[in-house]
Amino acid sequence: MSDTAKAIVVGVGPEAGLGGALCTRLAREGFHVFVAGRTPEKVERLALSIRNAGGRATAVATDTTKEKDVIALFDRAETDGKGSLDLVIYNAGNAAMGELHDMQASFFEDVWRVGCLGGFLVGREAVRRMLPRGRGTVVFTGATASLRGKATTTAFAAAKAGLRSLAQSMARAYGPKGIHVAHVIVDGGIAGDKIIQGIPQFAQAMGEDGLVSLTGLADAYWYLHNQPKAAWTHELDLRTFKESF
Repeated sequence: MSDTAKAIVVGVGPEAGLGGALCTRLAREGFHVFVAGRTPEKVERLALSIRNAGGRATAVATDTTKEKDVIALFDRAETDGKGSLDLVIYNAGNAAMGELHDMQASFFEDVWRVGCLGGFLVGREAVRRMLPRGRGTVVFTGATASLRGKATTTAFAAAKAGLRSLAQSMARAYGPKGIHVAHVIVDGGIAGDKIIQGIPQFAQAMGEDGLVSLTGLADAYWYLHNQPKAAWTHELDLRTFKESF
């Protein structure tokens, strides 16, 4: 990997989470990683950890639902250091549950803004910068809810289905122009701090290899970025061997 390659990962929370695992993997592969998330302390902590390990990382506190924040993030990535932006990953999401009859319109809108509008803003800024060079990879993180709604996932499923359609439209529009757009469906809980520390009883009930591996997910995203143009994958569907579907 060139020492001037850059990547943006949007939606970074705990270091032991999907966003954190992606940033760490990309830094190890030689990218200058722009670590973007809503909580300044979390993104700076991860960026510092990467730099202490010998990698290159810049923390950028970003609310992906705000257009000015997203534009500022991409401007920073374009101008900070040498090289070009080769890879953008949209990993923001909020698996908020709720039943329709009790749901406030503001709740539905907030979930949609993170799950779908933010993806539009990040996807738009990515292709605007990649089009002149005729290359780049944009990957969106999806979920089980991208494919089907359940009784309590009204808002989340609507947002994730919208994000999936956005990714499909982008792939058809910009694939022929050299930009690889992919969508990764993570079907199941992820073996990160959000579940392992946040709801340990659930993690314990899932048992060994019952949660989707962070290392395995990072490997899959890296695989997508490295695919040759003559064999691009648009959608990957990932789950543990225990998951029913």
